[in-house]
Amino acid sequence: MNKFKGTKGLIIVLALILLVVGYYYYLSNRHNARSEDNVKVTPAQEVLLTNYEVNYPPTPKEVVKSYLDITKVLHNEDLTDEEVEAVGLKLEELFDKELAENKSDEDYLKDLKSELTSFKSNDYSIVNYYTSSSTEVDYYTADGFELSRLYGTYNIRTSSGTQILTEVFVLRKDENGRWKIYGWQPVTTDETE
Repeated sequence: MNKFKGTKGLIIVLALILLVVGYYYYLSNRHNARSEDNVKVTPAQEVLLTNYEVNYPPTPKEVVKSYLDITKVLHNEDLTDEEVEAVGLKLEELFDKELAENKSDEDYLKDLKSELTSFKSNDYSIVNYYTSSSTEVDYYTADGFELSRLYGTYNIRTSSGTQILTEVFVLRKDENGRWKIYGWQPVTTDETE
């Protein structure tokens, strides 16, 4: 009978070891399955996930940087028409109310799609971009509004090399204290100096 108890005890110990190893294997594979479920977010989805109601850029420089980020996504990524519209409307959230009201959403999106078609048909792409440093932002008041002016510069790859495009942005502080893009225009190199 002692032999039977020894064999029975050994079987119980082995069964417990197998259960522990099996449970460890289960937990290890369950964790790996979860990490495989992580979905890669596209640049367009990343833009669309930004909630400007909660997390609006705090400074003129950050607003222009957000504008340049979104512009790069629009110009460099292969987007569906629906994505272009959604990202274009997200970009419009950075615009001053007066600027946004200059065109209907339909006309704005039509012009945006036309610009993107032209850009891509020339096989251009935005390589990188940068804004004025925080100390180079010009703050001033006009017509009772707080305004700021700064530059955004794109390096654009073309078939013949690299082209530099600099734009001057004017931002106006709205009633909620948020800096909104009031307008922009391309500038020549000597205008930035």
